[in-house]
Amino acid sequence: MSIIEVGSLREMFVDEYLIASYEGRGKLRAHLPHRSEVVFEFNGPLENACSSVYSTVFQVEDHYRLYYRGHYPIGSDKGDSAEQQTAHVAISKDGINFERPVLNNYDFAAARGNNIVWQGIQGHNFVPFLDQNPDCGEQSRYKAVGGTGENNLYSFHSGDGFDWRLIQNEPLSVNGKFDSANLAFYDRIIGKYRLFSRFSEEGRGRAIQSSFSDDFIEWSEPIPNQYESNAPIEEFYTNATTLVPGADHTLLSFPMRYVADRTTPLADIGQMDYPGIGQAGMEGMTDAVMMSSRDGINWFRPFREAWLRPGLDDRNWTHRNTTPAIGILPIKETEWSMYVSEHYGWNDNRLRRLSLRPWGFGSIYADYDGGGVLTKPIVFDGSELRINFSTSAVGSVRVEIQDVHGISIPGYTLDDMDPIYGDKLDQCVRWTDRINLSELSGTEVKLRFELCDADVFSFRFV
Repeated sequence: MSIIEVGSLREMFVDEYLIASYEGRGKLRAHLPHRSEVVFEFNGPLENACSSVYSTVFQVEDHYRLYYRGHYPIGSDKGDSAEQQTAHVAISKDGINFERPVLNNYDFAAARGNNIVWQGIQGHNFVPFLDQNPDCGEQSRYKAVGGTGENNLYSFHSGDGFDWRLIQNEPLSVNGKFDSANLAFYDRIIGKYRLFSRFSEEGRGRAIQSSFSDDFIEWSEPIPNQYESNAPIEEFYTNATTLVPGADHTLLSFPMRYVADRTTPLADIGQMDYPGIGQAGMEGMTDAVMMSSRDGINWFRPFREAWLRPGLDDRNWTHRNTTPAIGILPIKETEWSMYVSEHYGWNDNRLRRLSLRPWGFGSIYADYDGGGVLTKPIVFDGSELRINFSTSAVGSVRVEIQDVHGISIPGYTLDDMDPIYGDKLDQCVRWTDRINLSELSGTEVKLRFELCDADVFSFRFV
């Protein structure tokens, strides 16, 4: 069994990358987001029933930005290729209350004083990001991709995120079918830009691929996402891939899962502004799933169930709904926010906030009857072990450190520590006579977690 270098990285239990075996009732489980308040309604100038589908959020210094599709020509069978499409921006101080700034960049359809950041075919799915490349110039601090159709994805840059310019007049040299939310970002771990885009894969349909670039101009040949051999073959309409704050060696993806052979179960969709093109009740029921990766190519899907269901709201049971926005906002020390579109195709389409525990997308868990989890051999760098955990009033967590052969190391056994109980994001693990783990730093060890009515979401060494 190969050794995993965890160093001082925060490792989340979102897959079985670190897990060697389970004991008793121990298992890996997903933690689903909580639907919180509606934070934005797409009812501004030029916005309509199709504005909610592709959104992006990220932090810029003291505020948060929301970029989204603005105008989409409903009723046209050429809406995707219309030059009248626009991309808009909204700003928030708290990630909850968003306001439209007055930009005056475009005078469109007599809607002067609007919040348009781009007009043209690329407004269909204009997805910006804040470039974290240390060599990025100030005039290109923001970058974006947008475009639709086949082999027609363009790149953009901006100094302020409001006034955008094409980087080049030609589309990127990447093949794909881009009528969806394609995205890019700079990955400091590999020192390159990543591009995640959509293509049509034989035997699957809508699928995800990725490319790399050193300069955001020349891109590598796309590589299709690779999954476990037993993973279900499903269509992914979007990808919403993102680096995890405070654990950016791990990528999470939240695709909108597209079920092509199902149509709306609603008997009456007569009030929909955009029921779809063709027959009433455009095909494709959708929800959202979650998956994880360490390299952006090989993806793990231990949780096959929906990460987010359409729910009790009937208006989410029509085509192309429940689309996760791109990005994670750590708006509070104890709460992260993500966002999801609702009511796509209806005149009250909107964006709802999702509330999540920091680094709490999955956990190792055992119920009241107890269980455990043993990790694969790891090498760490640090003097303390800290865990993100939660128990019931009667629950507990204990941790044992073993050598690479599975032999308990004296002083670090289960019997050498009192059970931990409570609910903390970053709790130091203490053994009776030992707190400092420096003597084990750099050596090959295994961690054994004993759990009773408890979750451990992540751990790190410091």
